[in-house]
Amino acid sequence: MSTVTDTPPTRRRDQHRPKLSDRARAERALGWKLAGPAFVIMLAVTAYPILQAVWLSFFRYRLTDPDSREFIFLSNYSVIFTDPLFYQALWNTVFITVVTVAVELVLGFAIAMLMHRIVLPRRTLRTIVLIPYSIITVVSAFAWLYSFRTDTGYVNGWLNTLTFGAWDASFDWFGSWLPAMGVIMISEIWKTTPFMSLLLLAGLAQIDGAMEEAAKVDGATFWQRLFKVVLPNMKAAIMVAVLFRTLDAFRIFDNVFVMTRGANNTETLSTLAYKQTIDRVEIGMGSALSVVLFLLVFAIALIFIRGFKVDLAGSK
Repeated sequence: MSTVTDTPPTRRRDQHRPKLSDRARAERALGWKLAGPAFVIMLAVTAYPILQAVWLSFFRYRLTDPDSREFIFLSNYSVIFTDPLFYQALWNTVFITVVTVAVELVLGFAIAMLMHRIVLPRRTLRTIVLIPYSIITVVSAFAWLYSFRTDTGYVNGWLNTLTFGAWDASFDWFGSWLPAMGVIMISEIWKTTPFMSLLLLAGLAQIDGAMEEAAKVDGATFWQRLFKVVLPNMKAAIMVAVLFRTLDAFRIFDNVFVMTRGANNTETLSTLAYKQTIDRVEIGMGSALSVVLFLLVFAIALIFIRGFKVDLAGSK
């Protein structure tokens, strides 16, 4: 009888695991040395507030009556996940995030291509494109608010003129859910598309021009070069741009707070947490909402990093 010796599971895993070269190890060590101090500082600054928020979320704690603070463990989370207002705010947040990031990706890529291709006024063009992103978000939100309001805005007047009087000049953009969300998303897209284009421009600058020239010589059309050469070599840059914008859009607060303050079912998770913590001074409930928002943002980042499986360190 012959015996077969099985390879230990740990040894099998080690065989499939690629070995790092000396250069890769050196680059990884250098990366930790460069990012280590910043990571330690960020951890020291953010760890305490996060842990404090988690701890306060276990209490029924109203700031105007601190003596009646009561430990209720997960009751705040139970209230959150059974409240229809939370799911409305979650839906609004997801809706704004998906629409704005998708539009910004298309517009940002088009602007990045334009800035990458144009030669003569390149610096002037890049400066002009980045102007919206340089404006403070609250200032931008107020500008859009006054533009669409019925008493101070000019948008209704312009639409009425362009449609030869068919448009209602007294239309209230913030009077119902859909138009209010439309204005919020337009203002968000206008403000943050330059950031998306800047990240994508960095990815375009790293593509070898000889590859595009070779494809052009072979008779490839613009769209073929775009989908076969440009986009595959920008996978890492696109992932980073979409990830950063998704995390930022999911925490949208300023535009919603300035324009509607959550009226007409336009509440988002950030404004909902603000109202519980600041307006109603419900520290426990507000902390619980903040923790839920933090976990959702963390889950989104994890899904992007694990799901796309892009080797950012190895991308050129």
